[in-house]
Amino acid sequence: MFVNTIMPDKPTTKSLKLGAKIRRLRRAGGMTQVQLAGKLEISASYLNLIEHNNRNVTVDLLLRLAEQFGLNLADLAEDEEGGLVADLMEVFGDTMFDEMDLTTTDVRELVSATPVASKAVVALYDAYRKTQMDVLTLTEQVSDEAGALLDFESQLPAERVSDFIQQHSNYFPDIEEEAERLRRDARLDARDPFNAMADYLQTAYGIRVAVLPPAPGAEAARRYDPALRTLEISERLARHSRAFQLAHQLGLIAAGSVFDMLLKEGGLTTGESRALGKVALANYFASALIMPYEPFLESVKALRYDIELLQHHFGTSFEQICHRLTTLQRPGRKGVPFHMLRVDIAGNVSKRFSLSGLRIPRYGGACPRWNVYAAFLSPGVINAQISVMPDKENYFCIARTVHTRTGGYGAPQSFLSIGLGCEIGHARELVYSDGIDLDNPDRRIPAGVQCRTCERMDCRQRAFPPVYHRLNIDENVRGLSAYVSPDPAR
Repeated sequence: MFVNTIMPDKPTTKSLKLGAKIRRLRRAGGMTQVQLAGKLEISASYLNLIEHNNRNVTVDLLLRLAEQFGLNLADLAEDEEGGLVADLMEVFGDTMFDEMDLTTTDVRELVSATPVASKAVVALYDAYRKTQMDVLTLTEQVSDEAGALLDFESQLPAERVSDFIQQHSNYFPDIEEEAERLRRDARLDARDPFNAMADYLQTAYGIRVAVLPPAPGAEAARRYDPALRTLEISERLARHSRAFQLAHQLGLIAAGSVFDMLLKEGGLTTGESRALGKVALANYFASALIMPYEPFLESVKALRYDIELLQHHFGTSFEQICHRLTTLQRPGRKGVPFHMLRVDIAGNVSKRFSLSGLRIPRYGGACPRWNVYAAFLSPGVINAQISVMPDKENYFCIARTVHTRTGGYGAPQSFLSIGLGCEIGHARELVYSDGIDLDNPDRRIPAGVQCRTCERMDCRQRAFPPVYHRLNIDENVRGLSAYVSPDPAR
């Protein structure tokens, strides 16, 4: 059986593609090519070639660009196109494109030439998935057989919010400033943040905070009534969760206008995307308030990213610490650039963010070789792993399960796994690398992003055929998987 899908290209050397980024920065600054070229002391025609990736950017010109746009070299050189290429590869991995002779070069050239149009393709596919899911969901309500067709889930608003956070590198200086201002005004006591925040809400806004015991039918962890000026926090929550929920509501009340401004600038102005975006920014505010940037960064460096010790020091949860670690992107005062994802037992990725360079799938689950899945085999234990990706990049990753339960005996629990990782060059900054031979190739686990975009044909855990490989399946011979022939020549 032959499958005609995207075919692999010849190996290419990685190159820095800055054309689209320079064009976006120029347009955002309201400049023409002639105007920017004059400031950079080059010709407009040369700038035009650069913006279309037909000329390399010299070191001298890179410095002038960084000065012109007020960026440091690392921010300017960050590869934004790589993530868009990965998203498009997932889109074209859909079986509807099997008969098209698309190549990875086609995708890269599309992104390089027209990044805005490429984003439009991804957005269109998002809408297609959402519409398809809605139709199947409605069908499922009238036919039990339709459940078998529902082999994906679409969270379009959540994906928009995830893109928004990724575009900001999960760092929002306006929110950091608001949290620091409020922390000073409220004289927040690190030893007892809950009561300090409650007193501030009463004094500054006339809002009374009450911790209520469990009541039949009362499932809300937090409930704010603006008419009665009351904020109720459930006693079911652990103490650190109560403080976080209080900080979250305080952010909505005290910094809501800042959230609205950021969401408007990000194009999240209506419906579910705006609502989810506001929740995400309020969560960011709560973390910044309870774990202020500079003290947190100092503790992180002193404790070498020991998450459990940081939990004890700041009185927060494992997941909250991991989230805060991904936000340490203040210019001149940065932490390790991490990627983070959260998955459930079914393999669904409910949160994803990456500054490390690792591509986390936009659609569906990730590679089963990632230790974020293996962590479920050892609940509560931190699992460390060195992964080598098909592009030869190496990552040092840790993963641990977490569980949530509100209430007492018999209350349902939710089990999740948190994965946190970085490029292997940063691994020695983490206490979790102690005792691990980072240079030993035998410690590296060959992994991919997901089966449909992974080129590894020697994987026993392959669940789907790759999108770019012609398959020749012999029903009489079984290889490592149903999609891998035992004969390399076949």
